[in-house]
Amino acid sequence: MWGVFLFLITLASAGLSLDKANMCMDGKHHKFEPGPEGQLHNQCAPWRENACCTANTSEEAHDDKSKLYNFNWNHCGVMTSQCKKHFIQDTCFFECSPHLGPWIQKVNESWRSERIQHVPICLDDCQSWWSDCKNDFTCKQNWHKGWNWTTGHNQCPAGAACRKWTDFFPTAQIMCEKIWSDSYSYTTLSKTSGRCMQLWFTGLNPNKKVAEYFLNHAAWQRTTTSTLVLLVTVSINMVLS
Repeated sequence: MWGVFLFLITLASAGLSLDKANMCMDGKHHKFEPGPEGQLHNQCAPWRENACCTANTSEEAHDDKSKLYNFNWNHCGVMTSQCKKHFIQDTCFFECSPHLGPWIQKVNESWRSERIQHVPICLDDCQSWWSDCKNDFTCKQNWHKGWNWTTGHNQCPAGAACRKWTDFFPTAQIMCEKIWSDSYSYTTLSKTSGRCMQLWFTGLNPNKKVAEYFLNHAAWQRTTTSTLVLLVTVSINMVLS
């Protein structure tokens, strides 16, 4: 009897995990559910087989003053092409990825009701992003908030001088974790580990297996905890009776 009961709990947890391994967050430009998008533009193209973004969103992701969020990459002079490449890939990852379920959190903000938080990104991606941007310039560490939006696009707030990238982001870890207010978590894991998310890839999307690993790991922890609580409760009731 106990074996059947525990088996059913495990199946229910696993089912919830599989649902979250392929989903779209409730965001400003996200589709309701993931699906094929054969015309995704340029650096968003790797997600074309299964995407949470539309072709129009993928095109906007490549514009210097994208209408997606009216964000201007060139707020401290023209951002270099090698640096901008990573921000486009980051935008494509955020808008198009259907495998962010383990890290989606509810938020109460005017422009969105969900966000990602503490997504473990691969060391290779984080290091190359920082390395390609370290000679650029910015005026803020947290790019999620605190801008001057009076022109309709983000500008440096009053008194915030443009300085070299490394003045705000002395290490790759600080950049990856702080620039989008802990949307990402720095890891020392390589892309071959299967335990970190890749911001960009070629061929089959490797991130689904990573999402499934984290979801199933969390589901097992929840199942184990629930089972222990239930066993303790039953044991106490048996003693008291």
